[in-house]
Amino acid sequence: MAFSETNALELSGVCKAYGDFRLEQVSFTLPSGSIMGFIGENGAGKTTTLKAILNLIHLDSGSIRILGKDSVREGEAVRAEVGVVFDELPLYRAMKARDLSPILGNIYPHWDTALYEEYLRRFSLPRDKRIEKYSRGMKMKLGMAAALSHHPRLLLLDEATGGLDPVMRNELLDLLLEFIQDEGHSVLFSTHITSDLERVADYITYIRQGRILLSESKDALLERHGLIQCSRAQLSQLEPGEILGKRESAFGCQILTGDRSAAARKHPDMTIDPVSLEDLMVFCGQG
Repeated sequence: MAFSETNALELSGVCKAYGDFRLEQVSFTLPSGSIMGFIGENGAGKTTTLKAILNLIHLDSGSIRILGKDSVREGEAVRAEVGVVFDELPLYRAMKARDLSPILGNIYPHWDTALYEEYLRRFSLPRDKRIEKYSRGMKMKLGMAAALSHHPRLLLLDEATGGLDPVMRNELLDLLLEFIQDEGHSVLFSTHITSDLERVADYITYIRQGRILLSESKDALLERHGLIQCSRAQLSQLEPGEILGKRESAFGCQILTGDRSAAARKHPDMTIDPVSLEDLMVFCGQG
């Protein structure tokens, strides 16, 4: 895999073993100026991959480059340009929003106190209220404010919209779209809420049991795949290579196919519907 300065993030052959779980040859590329949705079931390896990107775990093999820099050899320079938002804020319970600025100002060389205060006002976050008293939505907004206030070029989000109401989720998604208006900014967004990704993602990477099954343009994925609706009798007309996953019920069969156009030409008597990202998660890898 050839590394490129036009990519925000490049993983090549990343392997990491944890007991009976293993990341196996994880490779994908996030182009600069785009949002990539990172999807997969619980325990599929999303959080382990994010930890690897952040150099929080030692790789068994493989390499990671962030903004053209080696994540290990140039780790300090990389961290200055990466913003991170986890599903829980790792903060001392009695801290207040105002306490974060001097702490993070000592960590990030490009910390912008004025920008941080601007985000607190924009998100209506009380500076003097203990963070433990914040709602989940307020905590997530505070995490975004902190992540954005040192002018990162890459944002890593781990289930950032989980548990938020639709209004707050839309606010966060709008902020991500605003962030990437600068083509030098990029986002890797791990989430179970595929409808959010259908709205904002440019690329989708699907990990299952530690392996990457899909990684490409969202539009290409949704255009190429299809759901064949057929009876059990019709199922025998399909070749094994046409079946990426299937679900049978009393009403018939649903088949995930990887070439919707070809299936429509070959099986004109069957209904072939478009897919959603949720369909891909449910069906992919079950064949």
